Amino acid sequence: MRATAFRRLCILGTSLAAIAASAPAIADEAADAAAADAYDNAEAIVVTGQRTTYNNAALDETLIDDKSPIASAIDLIGTLPGVQVNEGDAFGFDDWSTTYSIRGYQTNLDTQQVGITIDGLPNGGSGYGGGSKANRFIDTANIGTVEVFQGTADIASRSNEALGGTINFVTADPIDDMRVRLSGSLGDYDASRYYGRLDTGLIGGIAKAWFSYGHQQATDWMEGSADNHRDNFAMKFIVDTPVRFTGYASYDEASEQNYDQIYTPEDYAAHPRRDALVGVWTGVPVDDQNYRGVWGTRRKNFFGYLKAETKIANALDLKASVYYHDMAGRGDWAPPYIVDVTQDSGAESEINGTSTVRGTPAWWATLPAGSQVPPTYTATNAAGEQVDPTTAANYTWQQSYRHTHYRKDRLGGTFDAAWNTQLGAFENTLRGGIWYEDTHRREWRDWHHVTDTSVGPAYDATPYWTQYDRKYPQTTFKWYAEDQVQFGPVTANFGVKQFINHLDRTDLFGESADVSVKSKSKVLLSGGIQVEPMAGLDLFGGYSENFKALSDTLLEYSEDAFESIQPETAENWEAGARYSNGMFNASATWFKSKFSNQVIFVPSSTSAGPDYLSEGDGSFFNAGGIDSEGFELLANVRPVTGLSLYGSYTHIDAKYRGTGNPELDEEQGVTAGNRVAGIPKDMWVLSGTYNYGPVTLGLTGKYTGNRFVDAGNAWVAKNYFMTDLSVAVKGEGLTDSLKDLQFALNITNLTDETYIGGISGNYAFLGAPRTMVFSVTADF
Repeated sequence: MRATAFRRLCILGTSLAAIAASAPAIADEAADAAAADAYDNAEAIVVTGQRTTYNNAALDETLIDDKSPIASAIDLIGTLPGVQVNEGDAFGFDDWSTTYSIRGYQTNLDTQQVGITIDGLPNGGSGYGGGSKANRFIDTANIGTVEVFQGTADIASRSNEALGGTINFVTADPIDDMRVRLSGSLGDYDASRYYGRLDTGLIGGIAKAWFSYGHQQATDWMEGSADNHRDNFAMKFIVDTPVRFTGYASYDEASEQNYDQIYTPEDYAAHPRRDALVGVWTGVPVDDQNYRGVWGTRRKNFFGYLKAETKIANALDLKASVYYHDMAGRGDWAPPYIVDVTQDSGAESEINGTSTVRGTPAWWATLPAGSQVPPTYTATNAAGEQVDPTTAANYTWQQSYRHTHYRKDRLGGTFDAAWNTQLGAFENTLRGGIWYEDTHRREWRDWHHVTDTSVGPAYDATPYWTQYDRKYPQTTFKWYAEDQVQFGPVTANFGVKQFINHLDRTDLFGESADVSVKSKSKVLLSGGIQVEPMAGLDLFGGYSENFKALSDTLLEYSEDAFESIQPETAENWEAGARYSNGMFNASATWFKSKFSNQVIFVPSSTSAGPDYLSEGDGSFFNAGGIDSEGFELLANVRPVTGLSLYGSYTHIDAKYRGTGNPELDEEQGVTAGNRVAGIPKDMWVLSGTYNYGPVTLGLTGKYTGNRFVDAGNAWVAKNYFMTDLSVAVKGEGLTDSLKDLQFALNITNLTDETYIGGISGNYAFLGAPRTMVFSVTADF
């Protein structure tokens, strides 16, 4: 029997035994539960939202608990209306393959259009190279809730990427009582996790804090060669005086091996459960470039903030914060060649491991004009000289280990004020605020010689070539102002905001000119109206203009490549209704969005071979965009004692507008009117939780409709239905000696569906198979 199969049986057997053993206690408690209030005692799934002029939703504790503790923070929101989340595995252990979208706006390898904030503060971008997604800042066990603003976020929201939608991950507050929580998990694919948290309880009646540490690890689900692990240290405190202080700090260190994309529908049909990466080192570079162990992502993130808030004369609310974020990262790959950076007459200096060439080698100036392919070699003889392995009798394979290094540090602050006044029958709130951030990002790439290709991927510590080294300083300033008036059941608001970004490039090798770019939005408008004609019913409608600042990735090209482009923008309209009466909550929302000024890069010419330098001449254009329209439905109901049901449906019609230039459209693979790649027309979710004494059962199913992998709409990713199961048993249902324990079994993709997961850049990632995790949590 395979080790993974045995592990599954052990996990499932232990869980079922715990449930069976609890049966007598369940029977005893059932009568008590029936006498209790039908709605107060149910562990309800309630997806609630703020009563605003725009649609929004927030997770409750039950939906968070339905996920395994090893699940990533981003995975929690996949059941909310308008939201789609795909990750390379059930643990979110690969940033490379993580994709998510809201109402047709996407974040993936190529695109970042959805904003992320942590306790309302910006994450600094979500791109693979210089960004950090939410799972780099917060452990899943420390999440209090997740707020999703599908189209129009609050006007004060801080993000440079939020063309459509913002996700705010809210950390849990410390509790009032002292508590120690310990948790351990085991799962498929060598998954394990241990976590501990200490809550101090109230100190002096005004202060409380928690401190936590979590470690988790797993391998990949395809052939089991990946070594993925993550450590997270975090703390949060609250001091509740006339000025309320809140502080949070997190250090996260992760090492991941990637999943590769699949590139054609034929590849998927032939291998629906395997990518092109392998788990065995062969000693042949052309094969070992696909060794999973050299497709790596390493990240270290520190993030911390201090907030202060107070109220003056019961009329003026003041809030201020300061935050700091430091990220150090690296992306790995082992190209199947050595780049010939020094024109040696004998033994090749690139393989001696003692010196480094910095920047573009001088002798490359002798290459043919316009050449983008640097000279390379793959083999040497015993004297260390280049040879052709197809004709040489004796040779040694040579290979590189390439590191792309990413560093970023951000220091920022926010200030918000709100003035509340009563003007006769009118309640008026005038508020405004600012956000400032100073960011320094650095990126460099170096190439190391693989010491002995016949043994493995170990490489010389000294790189033989540092290809480039650049810094990208950036400042962000945002201001906003909004007035809200309430008269009886009617609330209306109107606001304005503006972003001003300054972005620089400094070439530390002096090979290209330093460049400065200003990315400034117009004054962006937002507004809406909300009416409550009867108790529990809320009608709303709103409009907003969103903006995405120009990315520093544009500065990796020549100055004239981006000289005339404008930032991307979006307009969002929403209208809907919410209803709540305690046992029943529902909402229906219509939305429409227009994404404009899409930034695309068009090369000046097509290279005859691969662009190993990942650079090239060309120009950026503002061309076309996306039109999307649709509606979202959501309902929660608690029909009987202990039972809570949740359902949602989303319809999205997202289409490309095209560039207006037929030749450009053809090169970009875009046809006006085609559906946007990666976005299904229809998604729906049905979820139920049943609490019976000490046992809680949860079952969730989500349908994702057909999607196109490519912008040309030639490759269809078929619809699929995912089912997740969760079972939790409180130890008191087993025996009094276990009353402080809780046992949980989480199974994702219960039916082991085969499907295409994330989609990015006309390519796709494979969906994860059935995965089981068993967890034990103890509170003292």
